[in-house]
Amino acid sequence: MPFEPPRSLSPSKVSSFRSCALAFRFTAIERLPDPATVATVKGTLVHSALEGLFWNHPQGRRSPVAAASELDAAWTALQADLDFLSLDLTPDEAGAMRADAEQLVANYFVLEDPNEVTPVGIELTLEARLGDVRFRGILDRLDRTPDGELVVIDYKTGRAPPPAYEQARLTGVQLYALLCQEVLGRRPVQAKLLHLKEPTVITAEPSEQGLKGQRTKTMAVWTAIERACRDEDFRPNTGPLCRFCRFQEFCPAYGGDPSLAAAAFATSGQGAA
Repeated sequence: MPFEPPRSLSPSKVSSFRSCALAFRFTAIERLPDPATVATVKGTLVHSALEGLFWNHPQGRRSPVAAASELDAAWTALQADLDFLSLDLTPDEAGAMRADAEQLVANYFVLEDPNEVTPVGIELTLEARLGDVRFRGILDRLDRTPDGELVVIDYKTGRAPPPAYEQARLTGVQLYALLCQEVLGRRPVQAKLLHLKEPTVITAEPSEQGLKGQRTKTMAVWTAIERACRDEDFRPNTGPLCRFCRFQEFCPAYGGDPSLAAAAFATSGQGAA
């Protein structure tokens, strides 16, 4: 029986399908659970603190002390979060995660002065029609320059990629720039990845031709997803990262049967959301 295509596409889903169609099937089509990790929960914590820095503190008062207070508030709220509780961390492990988050928030101030930027959107949801597909995403931040131009900002709490992989990592933020152009009718002059761990900034300057290419590629991905759903043909893309994939035992490249994944996750008490 053919699979039902997802109701919409996002930059992360586009990247997921390009990386491995089979993993995309498990997460976006069958919606098998993605257990929380220390890295994902820590990322949520840091994003919440930086979001609060801009929401709750006016320009001129966005200081490291203000950011620390927002991290305190986010940490308090996290204690009742189901993803955090599912980690079942020891006090030492929780303390280490909190310390890492504090360092990431402090590193943010190495990359830019928040009092010199003017956000026009925080955690901004945008949605556009690209042909037959609803394309949507959530921007960490959308800034307006003194000249009235737009800049897309995306926070990253993991390790920055080696220079050889920077362009691949920029694909997602370029897709956010495409969303801005489609929804707001304006092409951002820059799209920035703020890697908080190193800390370092990776910047792209979206061009009209480049965004036109991203639009064409995104629509091609949607066509490929529809075809894969119709034909029930989601092929794996093997590589070094396979050893970290939680679906490896169900991958035909490793002798597994994809049709058994949903039942296995349901039996383990991790049914689809």
